[in-house]
Amino acid sequence: DGSRALAGIGCHYMAQWMDRDTATFTQMGGEGVTWLGQAPFVDEGHVFANLGDGTYFHSGLLAIRAAIASGANITYKILYNDAVAMTGGQPHDGPLTVPQITQQVASEGASKVVVVTDEPEKYPYNAGFAKGVTVHHRDELDIIQRELRTVPGVSVLVYDQTCAAEKRRRRKRGQFPDPAKRVMINERVCEGCGDCSIQSNCLSVVPIETEFGRKRTIDQSSCNKDYSCLNGFCPSFVTIEGGQLRKPEAAGADADSAFDDLPIPALPSIGAQPYGVLVTGVGGTGVVTIGALLGMAAHLEGKGCSILDMAGLAQKGGPVTSHVRIAESPESINSVRIAAGGANLVLGCDMVVASGFDALSKADAERTRAVINQSVTPTADSTLDPNYHLPMRRMRKAIVEAVGEEAHASFVEATRLATALLGDSLATNMFMLGYAWQKGYVPLSLESLDRAIELNGAAVTMNRQAFAWGRKAAHDPEAAERAAAPAPVAAKPDISNTLEEMVSRRIAYLTDYQNEAYARRYKDLVVHVQTVETERAKGKTGLADAVARYYFKLLAYKDEYEVARLFTDGEFLRKVRDTFEGDYKLAFHLAPPTLAEREGETGHMKKRRYGPWVLTAFSWLAALKGLRGTPLDVFGYTAERRMERRLITDYEALLGEVLASLNAENHAVAVQLAEIPEQIRGYGHVKDRHLEAAKREEKRLLELFRNPAALAQAAE
Repeated sequence: DGSRALAGIGCHYMAQWMDRDTATFTQMGGEGVTWLGQAPFVDEGHVFANLGDGTYFHSGLLAIRAAIASGANITYKILYNDAVAMTGGQPHDGPLTVPQITQQVASEGASKVVVVTDEPEKYPYNAGFAKGVTVHHRDELDIIQRELRTVPGVSVLVYDQTCAAEKRRRRKRGQFPDPAKRVMINERVCEGCGDCSIQSNCLSVVPIETEFGRKRTIDQSSCNKDYSCLNGFCPSFVTIEGGQLRKPEAAGADADSAFDDLPIPALPSIGAQPYGVLVTGVGGTGVVTIGALLGMAAHLEGKGCSILDMAGLAQKGGPVTSHVRIAESPESINSVRIAAGGANLVLGCDMVVASGFDALSKADAERTRAVINQSVTPTADSTLDPNYHLPMRRMRKAIVEAVGEEAHASFVEATRLATALLGDSLATNMFMLGYAWQKGYVPLSLESLDRAIELNGAAVTMNRQAFAWGRKAAHDPEAAERAAAPAPVAAKPDISNTLEEMVSRRIAYLTDYQNEAYARRYKDLVVHVQTVETERAKGKTGLADAVARYYFKLLAYKDEYEVARLFTDGEFLRKVRDTFEGDYKLAFHLAPPTLAEREGETGHMKKRRYGPWVLTAFSWLAALKGLRGTPLDVFGYTAERRMERRLITDYEALLGEVLASLNAENHAVAVQLAEIPEQIRGYGHVKDRHLEAAKREEKRLLELFRNPAALAQAAE
């Protein structure tokens, strides 16, 4: 918005780690006060200061009072998220409402006060706001901020939205409305641009690897129903209104019969030293619950137990570790923290946290066994960088080295299996505990653990089944995979393993996309590239693979006909039926170029919600795909479609130049040039932005390719 943001303490301090142009941090009650001393000596005329409602109630008003007294130009953005969210979602120390905040800051002398909320309709005209306060929808936030930065003195923006993590927690407890509305992404329409993640900053919008590249999907188990991901400029988003998530058949299995064949493992002895279990994972997934269950089970057996939860930034999806020490008696436990090399079991519910230095330092090559969930929870980096890849191989190697050998570590696709078997990724950690117990790594009886689950009182049936399925996966992994197989939503992605398989699938796709002649155009070029690569760059591979992927990507550009086809060819609707049940309807969120309004500030097209009737329109549109590229193609005259057709011919010309000069020395740069279309993602203005960056990179690589001397120098 043109003005710098200043952080305070808590969640707002964490914004400094993100691409938010946020600076400084303070103690409680010092938010924005750094600006009071700087303002007279800098050219910048205005700043925003972030302030949470918990901090405001504690002492934040003192900072606002000081700013008003100083006459500084500053806007305080008070986040009213209805909880002390940073430290676990506790209630405020006393009564606090949005109208009360507006009355208080207005009486202190704030020059202007506004309220921004995701639910403006909840405030009637007599809500009790201070005089002159206006209420706006959160979609207007940027406009409001631009106005406030021109207001002299101290202005206040109260942003009213319950913390998303708290919404989910309260819904589980039946303490918060749970709208019968969920978001789903048609992954084949998705371009993997990541704009939805940028707009929502939500870790429930997760990357998924598919045959046609990295896309986005919604983790329905962790979704907070914030719906801000719908603001991503992409037609792949659909809301499912009504109905409910379909539970997989495996979740209804009778535990008394499905798991009768499971043997009771030999449990480890505790010995003279306490038995150390280090549980690692991500906040909000139940890591602390696992530690609590182990502690209760130990208590039921009359054993001693200590639990130390290192929650850190868990409330916002940060790393969590739980140090659990179990002894024959309480007197045998002299410290609660597991020392270096002191873990008998590392239960890694998240591979990223489990492979970190803190966790690995607790492992010993002789005594430690590890059970690791190799289904990775997305990190904040994945919301900012659509190409971000975690170094999975390196993390796995670090874990194996820490525990001594491969046999001491079990790597399990726990999230995928737990979701497929139980319909909820939040069953993952209990699945992991069951797996570790069946392996003989937990010194507690089955009876005491089952009783602890019962006494915990939360999702008892699901937790028992998750524990049992974890045992099953440890004892008979093939049986667990077979049980999970009927759940297509959580199935492993089917991705080509060879060039021939990749090309064959894309020929079939392009035939459906347009016709056989169009597919033959693709095949002929790929075969030609493969022939030239074999002849002129002997022993080198990769160029034909790159062309097979990215020439296809350019040919199969997602115009109106293709988006319509991908919604109506049956595959997406089948996935909806596999995921949801009950009485529901679909709503589509689109920005048709001939109908969409434009944003005032940016000129970008605005998305609107359209009802189920769109499927009928899509069916008609898909049937007209034969008009694509002809004079009767009304969509083909738009700048975006002309650009997409030009990219195809430009790529063909680029490959012509590359193949004419290809040799073993310039082969690597040739592959990079062929991969440039990977960077061209998205729709509309998002695609334009990515195209601009891709063309700059293409220009750099082409200059390098054309200059053998520079190429040789770069190779050194």
